[in-house]
Amino acid sequence: MSGTSMACPHVSAVVALLKSAHPDWSPAMIKSAIITTASVIDHFGVLIQAEGVPRKLADPFDFGGGHIDPDKAVDPGLVYDMNARDYNKFLNCTDELLDNCKSYISNLNLPSIAMPDLKDNITVRRTVMNVGPVEATYRVTVEAPTGVIVTVEPSMISFTRGGSKSMMFTVMFTSRKRVQGGYTIGSLTWSDEN
Repeated sequence: MSGTSMACPHVSAVVALLKSAHPDWSPAMIKSAIITTASVIDHFGVLIQAEGVPRKLADPFDFGGGHIDPDKAVDPGLVYDMNARDYNKFLNCTDELLDNCKSYISNLNLPSIAMPDLKDNITVRRTVMNVGPVEATYRVTVEAPTGVIVTVEPSMISFTRGGSKSMMFTVMFTSRKRVQGGYTIGSLTWSDEN
């Protein structure tokens, strides 16, 4: 037994543990904590491989967030949050309203970003909430997708006692060439400097 048959009960158990440890967290915060603390390294210490023959390196379409780590998920430092209004706006984006929805969809506050048919450049916004130490500084690391320049502003975020618990940042994607078919994948990681 593998795949979702095994993943679902394991992830459900981690969700229950996180809700027990953080009863005030929203479902989006719990999902964010699980995804942003997962690892793309397997238990042998190598990058996750996709199933099939021949074996190949897996990508996010194969492994999702990666191997979950409940110990890290309980204390993720930063989380991405959304509320019912955000989901409602997203679910009400229809073909007729698509032009008005494009900006909203790309700015949906998820811990992942997808840019279909990237030409030229586009800027998206995300907001992270500090659930770690009251005073913390995080620095961004970017692995840009092939053919894309990625700029994050600010590249460092700091939280102080008495200050805001949330911080907005922008991510600008500049295409150096139009990607022909398929996907190109990168990553953006906030790391605690403390």
